Amino acid sequence: MTQANSWRVAILYPGDREARRQIASTNARLQKVFDAFQALGVRAEPAIYHDDFCDEVKQQISQVDAVLVWVNPIEGGSDRTKLDKMLREVAAGGVFVSTHPDIILKLGTKEVLVRTKDIGWGCDIHLYTSLEKMKRELPNRLTRGEARVLKQYRGHSGDGIWRIERESGSGPLTGNSLVRARHAKSGCSEEVITLDEFYERCAPYFAALGGQGRMVDQAYQDRLPEGMVRCYLVQGRVEGFGRQEIVALHPAPAGASPEAAPQPTKRHYHPPTMPEFQNLKHMLENEWVPAAQKVLGIETADLPMLWDCDFMFGPKDAAGQDTYVLCEINVSSVSPFPDSAAEPLAKQVVALISNKREQGGQRVSASS
Repeated sequence: MTQANSWRVAILYPGDREARRQIASTNARLQKVFDAFQALGVRAEPAIYHDDFCDEVKQQISQVDAVLVWVNPIEGGSDRTKLDKMLREVAAGGVFVSTHPDIILKLGTKEVLVRTKDIGWGCDIHLYTSLEKMKRELPNRLTRGEARVLKQYRGHSGDGIWRIERESGSGPLTGNSLVRARHAKSGCSEEVITLDEFYERCAPYFAALGGQGRMVDQAYQDRLPEGMVRCYLVQGRVEGFGRQEIVALHPAPAGASPEAAPQPTKRHYHPPTMPEFQNLKHMLENEWVPAAQKVLGIETADLPMLWDCDFMFGPKDAAGQDTYVLCEINVSSVSPFPDSAAEPLAKQVVALISNKREQGGQRVSASS
């Protein structure tokens, strides 16, 4: 038996008691990860999670060398409070956890857009720490005739992301002024509502996190109708791309009714060698990720094993080349992802386990 044959990696994802009872089965969307570890001679086992049997999962993953986690910030109506507490305890016991909850708070919330806006991937962006602050500042930005995109602190799949612009007229906006608002959540369409009604829609985002919720206000990018590019990273290296031609906030054609906006298209996946995005890959790996690490205080070893950065197309530069604006970073549950990322992901985890075993003969130490 080789050394790697004795290593264990847990793949943690949500499910119910029945799914956990059938523990031999694996999650189809993560099958490529299981296969990549098997090809390296490492045992990868499912760790199906629910808050109701958190202690049972903790006992399981406390015995492995590493645990990779795929759980959204809001999953089945529950947040990650109980899970993250458990993962911190497991990590403190010497199991490598990715992505560690402390790193998610630094990298995987919408506030990262504000904190890193000056490293080269940012734009006109602001943070609202309360609904009252948004009521004071948002009308002035809408008065300029610009569309804005409002994003809740933590979310996924478009939930809590809104495109908003004034409907018509000029001058100061009041609570009774009409705005066009479109929620990026699946199945939603553009609406014409009052500004006060929009505030009501956003109030729950500020009530979240024990009243500590917040929203980010980002300038709408005029080239959004050209789609978006998602870069998939294994720690600091880009291992694939996703290109989506029509996204959830694509506006309706000029003069058309709000309901005429096209529906989002599927994302198409590409390997890291895709020629069209080599400049973006170079900037992300060599400039932006290192700069973000410095701003956020994240060591390279603590970067997520699998994460992604969504980019919108910014204005063309003086030479006519594309620029890019960061839309969001996904860390908690990156799926689906290009096939090209599975093998590098498994190899990076195996290398980490091997290095730590050689150094101290112990399980991998926790991220922090």
